[in-house]
Amino acid sequence: MMTMLGMPAMPSVALEQTGPVTFTAGHHFTARDASIEELVKAAKVPLSVILQVTKRCNFDCSFCSETLQLPDPTLPQLDTIRGNLAGVSRVFLSGGEPLLRRDFGEIVNMYAGDFIVGVPTNATRGLQHARSMVGKVAFVNVGLEGPRSTTNRVRGDYDEVMAGVRGFLEAGLPLSLSAVVYRSTLHALPFTYQIADVIGAGKLKLILPLRKGNALDLEENEFISLEEAGQTFDRLTEARAVHDWRPALRMTTWTPDTEGHMILVEVTGKASAWPVYDAPDLLEPLGNLLEEPVSEIWARYRFKRNHFAKYLGASIRTVSNAGPAGSGGHARA
Repeated sequence: MMTMLGMPAMPSVALEQTGPVTFTAGHHFTARDASIEELVKAAKVPLSVILQVTKRCNFDCSFCSETLQLPDPTLPQLDTIRGNLAGVSRVFLSGGEPLLRRDFGEIVNMYAGDFIVGVPTNATRGLQHARSMVGKVAFVNVGLEGPRSTTNRVRGDYDEVMAGVRGFLEAGLPLSLSAVVYRSTLHALPFTYQIADVIGAGKLKLILPLRKGNALDLEENEFISLEEAGQTFDRLTEARAVHDWRPALRMTTWTPDTEGHMILVEVTGKASAWPVYDAPDLLEPLGNLLEEPVSEIWARYRFKRNHFAKYLGASIRTVSNAGPAGSGGHARA
């Protein structure tokens, strides 16, 4: 079976059970038999962690929040962090642009046996690294704001991104897409969703920009309101029904319920809650994973409920993955 891009159709993603929480074909978590409060009370470690393996990047995205360049962590340091993350369900091997590391395959090998591994990337090094990730990462999340002109303006070279996407598809890697939403990109979102459907993506994730880094130079008009975000999500949900688009749809807005929901581990091992709206650089320090286990980090973390609520889709707008064509699956909120 072939996609409209002439690539092999994406294989189905096996569901992975981690206690009462399941990792789904929509590349996100769900919990059916436990409440958020029960999960928070029982948790000794986070559900998901973002680990920066580099600060370097070959794009200069207009929304990028990175403000400080630091040396890459060594493989022994990353192995120490791996050991101290024991018990965490999912780790995003992130950046910067993680695929700029020539040893990225070694990093994937290091983490793949212990965690559900996700890789956020601009895909421009996809051809070099795709095959080294097959069977080891749960999904690759490619940033794409829409058609060529929109992606070129907001993020970077569309054609380079899509060349990497084709490399991932040829290797059979599960894909998802993410897009940062500006007022000037609203018109492009249906096209982005269509692209996600064409490539068999597990989900399309929409994120509103934060006022940090390059985004401080954005015109105020580019930041849409929460009401406008809701209207945008509703329009895309309606278009999904009309066009029978299959990927899950998720939209994260910045409210008290999503504050601090991410635990970000920087290249130095420093772990922080992110984004904390009144904290310097939106980061609230929690400790260092080169020096202590994640259970100690978790004990200091004050956004436990927000963490579980966001990753389980309770504090954001969501529509579930409808499954492959012909599966008889149904979208549900």
